[in-house]
Amino acid sequence: MTGQNGELDRAASVLPKVLKAAGAIIAPGTVVTALLFYFGWLHAFWFCYYFGVHSTVLGLTLEDYLLRSADGLFVPMTVVAGIALVVAWSQRLLRLRLTEKPRERRVIAIGAVVLGVVLSLVGILDVLGESLFDLGLTVAPLSLATGVLLLMFASRLLRAGERKSSEWVGLAEWSAAFVVVSICAFWAAADYASSVGLGRAQQVQAELRGYPGAVLYSAKSLSLAGPGVTMTPCANPDGAYRYRYDGLRLVLQSGNQYFFLPQDWSPGAGAAMIVPRSESMRLEFTTASSLAPCGA
Repeated sequence: MTGQNGELDRAASVLPKVLKAAGAIIAPGTVVTALLFYFGWLHAFWFCYYFGVHSTVLGLTLEDYLLRSADGLFVPMTVVAGIALVVAWSQRLLRLRLTEKPRERRVIAIGAVVLGVVLSLVGILDVLGESLFDLGLTVAPLSLATGVLLLMFASRLLRAGERKSSEWVGLAEWSAAFVVVSICAFWAAADYASSVGLGRAQQVQAELRGYPGAVLYSAKSLSLAGPGVTMTPCANPDGAYRYRYDGLRLVLQSGNQYFFLPQDWSPGAGAAMIVPRSESMRLEFTTASSLAPCGA
C-alpha cells in the first residue's frame, strides 16, 4: 500500500512541474487569444463556406472571430470541466480501492493497457489517413488522448512497489503525455468549431424565411437576382434611389460589406451576395408581407 501511495504521490508532484514549465515557455494569455482566434476563424470559414462565400472577403475583425469562438468552445469547455470534476472527486476512492487489492489492481492495469493501445491506434491511424471506421469529427483525437491517459494510468499501477525512478524520467514521461493530450484537445476543439460553423449555417438556411426582410434601395442597378428576389424601378425621377430590391435577407455585416441571401436560397439554387457598403444605397428592414410601391 505504501509503495502504491508513494507512486501516485510522485506522479501528482511531477505534473505541476510540467505545467509550470509549459507556462514559463509560452505566455498563457497570448496562447489563449491565438487559440480563440483560430477557433473563431474555423467557425466563420465553414459558416460562410456552406453558402459558397470565402470568409476573408467579409473583412471580419478580431472581435468577430473571438465572439464566434465562444459558440464553438462552449460545449467542449463544459465537458472538460465536468470530466475534471469527476476525476477529482473519484481520485481518493479509486486510490484506496486499488491499494487494498493488488491482484485487482493488476487486472485493471492490464485492461487499461489493452484499451489504451486500441484507442491510441484508432487516433494514430486517422492521423495517417487510414481510418478503420467512418467516425465522427472529434472521435479520433479524443480516442488518442484517452488512450495515452489510460497507458499512463496503467504504467503507474504496474510500477507500484518498484524502486523509485529518477525524477527526470517522470518529467519526460509526463511532458510527452501533456504534449500529446494538448494537441488532441486542440484537434478535437478545432473539429467541433468547424462542425458548429456548418451547423449554424444550416440553421440560418432553415430559418431564413423568418428573418426580417431587407429592402435595398440603390442609386444604380446592382443586377441582384435570386430565388424570391425582385427588382422594382422607382417611379420618382428626382429620387436619390432609383432601384429597389426585395426578397433579401441580411446574414451579417462586417468590414463595410453586406452579406445577403435570397429569401428562398438553398444549396442548389441561388447565390450569396456580397455588397459593399455605400452612400448610394439605403437599407430598410421589415416584417411586413407586402410593401408600398417604390417611390410612393
